[in-house]
Formats: sequence, structure tokens, C-alpha cells
Amino acid sequence: MSNNNKKIIQSVDKAIQIMKCFNNSEELGVTEISKMLNLHKSTTFGLISTLNANGILEKNDNTGKYKLGLELYRLGTKVNLSLRGIVIPYLEQLVSIYGETANLVILQDTSVIYLEKVESSHSMRISTLVGGKKPVYCTAVGKAMMAFLPHKDLEDLLCKIKFNKYTDNTIVDKQSLLESLDEVRKKGYAEDHEELEMGLHCIAAPILNQYKHPFAAISVSGPVTRMSGDLCKQIGGTLVKFAQEISTKLGYVQ
Repeated sequence: MSNNNKKIIQSVDKAIQIMKCFNNSEELGVTEISKMLNLHKSTTFGLISTLNANGILEKNDNTGKYKLGLELYRLGTKVNLSLRGIVIPYLEQLVSIYGETANLVILQDTSVIYLEKVESSHSMRISTLVGGKKPVYCTAVGKAMMAFLPHKDLEDLLCKIKFNKYTDNTIVDKQSLLESLDEVRKKGYAEDHEELEMGLHCIAAPILNQYKHPFAAISVSGPVTRMSGDLCKQIGGTLVKFAQEISTKLGYVQ
């Protein structure tokens, strides 16, 4: 059956066209979208408001513009060529190589969300749960993503963070965190030196999109007794390499 013979619901079709507008732009305003699609501004606003209410689009309160939302990302991970499907074999490789737990996370507000986890075979291992949340500022995965955020997005995030001291190593002020993020940019990966939990060491690298902005991270975590300095450096290099390969397989230009 040709498209001309199919019944098209115009409002749904227009909503889909709005989402497709973000193919080459990270953020767009109502006026920009209405011009791109030759739609009346009030119609465009109504559709965008509906998509925003359902988490398909998210509004940047500082710019007044919109971007693709986390709910669309969550639904997108259900398709066959999903982020999970691409990343899990890499997590399995990491566990096979280093014998420690590997994770896939995304950033949500001031927290990181664990999407996938491949367990270490050791009896002593980390206790993160898939779907669980951890603070962004004292986790390797959080710092790996924060370090490569656009400057404005990073500043907005820092303003929202409420620092709590979980261990003696937890960073609890903005300046110290910024200095830590400078080191992450130099190395390409982040480390959590018992900053969230005593006895736990974690290394992470960000997965970047086509705008070179982080949207996820992969990590390896284990007890400090098994995570020597040389091993952590080796793991960091492997994570950076794997993260770049994942971005390429997702269709993002490196």
C-alpha cells in the first residue's frame, strides 16, 4: 500500500516531524520549529507542549528552547539496535579482561542512572542496582560526563548540586570539583577514589553524541584492594577506546 493510500493522522504526523527537526540541532525554539515545518506558531506550541508533558521533549529553562527528552531516549533503548544491545558486549569484555563489575549509566538531573550492569565473578563486588541512582559529583561515571558537558550546561548543573559528604574523600565544593574535572579532560576518563563508598574504586569514560556531548558513560568498579594504580590506568585507556567504538556504532562521528 502506498503512503498516499494510508490514513494519516495529521497531528501525529506533525509531532513526528517536530522530533525529526532535532536530527541536526540539539536545541530548537518554538519559532525555529514552526518556520522549519511551515506550521502556525500556536499549532507548533501546542504540539511541543504535549511532547514536553510526556517527556518526549525537554525544555531548557535558561534558553527557552527544547531538546529531545529522556523518555524518548528510554523508548529508543527498546529497539533492536539499542544502546544496551551495543554496549552490553563491551561490558562483558571488560569483565572478562579485568574481572571487575562493568556498568552503563546515563545522566539525569544531578544523578546518574544505572541502565545495565555485568557482574564480577568475585564474591566481593559493588552493590549498584540497575535502575538505581547515585549522585553525579562523587561518582566516576558522573564526573566523566560532567567534564565534557558544554560550559553552560555544566554551570547549570553545578548550581543544582547539593553537596553531601559520604566519605572523607568526597568532594564537597564547586572549586574542588572543577579542578577534578580538569584532570578528567586531560586523561579522557574519570576516577572515583572512595568518594561515594569507602573501599570502592571506580573508573569511567563518557560516550559522546554527534555534538561531542556526553549522554552516557561506561565504567569498571572494584574494591581498592584489587585496583592498583597501573591497573586503573590500563582500565581507563580501555574504557576510552570502547566508548569511542560505541559512539561510532551508534552512528556518531568521532
